Amino acid sequence: MKNLHFKDFFWNSDLTCTGGYDAIIQYLNDGKRTCKEVEDFMKARASVEEKYAKDLLGLSKKVCGHNEMNTLKRSLDMLKLQTEHVSLSHLQLAQSMREEAKKLEEFREKQKEARKKMEQQMDVLHKQKSTHFKKTMDSKKAYEQKCRDKEEADQNVNRNTNTNNTKQIDKLFSKAQNAKQTAEEADRLYHQNVTTVGKIRDEWMKEHIKACEMFEKQAMERINCLRNTVWTHLNQLSQQCVTSDELYEEVRKSLEQCDVQEDIEHFVNLRRTGDKPPAPVVYDNFYSGLRPPAVAPPSRLPPPIVRRGPLPDPTNDSEDTIYSTVQDAGYSVIQY
Repeated sequence: MKNLHFKDFFWNSDLTCTGGYDAIIQYLNDGKRTCKEVEDFMKARASVEEKYAKDLLGLSKKVCGHNEMNTLKRSLDMLKLQTEHVSLSHLQLAQSMREEAKKLEEFREKQKEARKKMEQQMDVLHKQKSTHFKKTMDSKKAYEQKCRDKEEADQNVNRNTNTNNTKQIDKLFSKAQNAKQTAEEADRLYHQNVTTVGKIRDEWMKEHIKACEMFEKQAMERINCLRNTVWTHLNQLSQQCVTSDELYEEVRKSLEQCDVQEDIEHFVNLRRTGDKPPAPVVYDNFYSGLRPPAVAPPSRLPPPIVRRGPLPDPTNDSEDTIYSTVQDAGYSVIQY
């Protein structure tokens, strides 16, 4: 199947019409806008990756298993270490994305400058073509009018050929000659304008074909560049997944070395406090024969009731015994 090209399908039957050219320019402008949108998308994705990387880096600095020991501690430390490495890889990914976006921006600006020169040149040709075409059409109208004036003057001369008024015949003849000269001048000017506009048309057609070829080449380069840019972008994301998986694999390898029994034994050997339990607590009765008796233990029975005789008469004049009554303020059972 034959390939379709801009230069074959964007002409117009009207010489002054620029519809085909305008359609190509609109297509290129839309493509330029697409480049900018993809560029902005990649910059935004790079910002997301950068924020994610910073969050991961902060997470890797958090305490995780600080009080743990031995193989499990090594695995948890490896988890933090590889999380930090993942964050750094995402930071590198963000930088790579920004570099790709920068390349796309430079490509877009380069195409813009090249297209700008061609558009300016084509605009000049369009104005020349339109101006000279209008001038040619005006000269055509003038030429046609002068030809009609000449024919009318010739007809007046022919109608008055048999008249006896020589002066009138000379006047009509002179007028016909002037009309003929004017028509010939209009014809010459019209022919000259047609020639000029023909040359401008030929030049415009050549430049239009060049512009179409250039614009088509730019469109192909733009599509190819965008396709390759997105392809590279996806490769970067896929590689990031591979890199992350490789880093996480290190954590899995560390976990494979994590031995539950070894960690238990490590803790036992590190913190052991003794291998003998304490002796059982023995009941020690204070009154049992385990203690050597100092004095006979007092009986828990109430003391026997002893009846005493009547109190001595406090009025007894005996000099050997002194008694005190309850009412005495200095009474005390404590002996000094």
